[in-house]
Amino acid sequence: MAIETDQKSSSDGKVWGFFKLPFRQNGNTTSTTSSSSAQTQPHLEGSNHHASANSVSSVAKSLLPTRRRLKLDPANKLYFPYEPGKQVRSAVRIKNTSKSYTAFKFQTTAPKSCFMRPPGAILAPGESIIATVFKFVEQPENNEKPMDQKSKVKFKIMSLKVKGPMEYVPELFDEQKDQVAIEQILRVVFLDPKRPCPALEKLKRQLADADAAVEARKKPPEDAGPRIIGEGLVIDEWKERRERYLARQQIEGVDSA
Repeated sequence: MAIETDQKSSSDGKVWGFFKLPFRQNGNTTSTTSSSSAQTQPHLEGSNHHASANSVSSVAKSLLPTRRRLKLDPANKLYFPYEPGKQVRSAVRIKNTSKSYTAFKFQTTAPKSCFMRPPGAILAPGESIIATVFKFVEQPENNEKPMDQKSKVKFKIMSLKVKGPMEYVPELFDEQKDQVAIEQILRVVFLDPKRPCPALEKLKRQLADADAAVEARKKPPEDAGPRIIGEGLVIDEWKERRERYLARQQIEGVDSA
């Protein structure tokens, strides 16, 4: 038992001695080292303070997610009914969730077969719009099944903060390229029009809302002039007041006579 204990203690001494060796110094050496390190430490901290602060802030900024100005519904897909050889439609609701006026713009990888209505606009804070996307669906190749065909077409929505209400022009994004943010890249997903599903029903509702909004914009503004009630009966407040005034004048003239 004694032999085992001595062997164990010697082995333990070798292992721990490896880690403790740099610290095996006498009291004077230790105090001298600590004092010298204490004197040099403030100088090092002072010289590297700004550099370390900048590096930490840059790392923190890179880890933070990009704050979006727009909220999309659907968030990252555009659903189209799969009808080969036809032009089909999709819809996406775009809402400005920022506190400033924001312009948005569409881009697509297939401008010859796709277009958007509207291609861009300026939204007030909290305002939303339903954009309609048109796409021509090509015939499947190599005897592929209709729903197995994958589209490589993608859409990109970009945003730009603007000063206030103004007329939208695409040149806004060219003039302020540094301030443009990519909100989302949307990929195309085909739906079977003969098979009902929640995504297809939602698409139909959004397209109906988009069509209603377009028709509402086509209507002429309401006339603030005389109102017509019934068949040709015009109500004019100034005309009524004048008639009542003349009637009183006639009555007062008869009474005075």
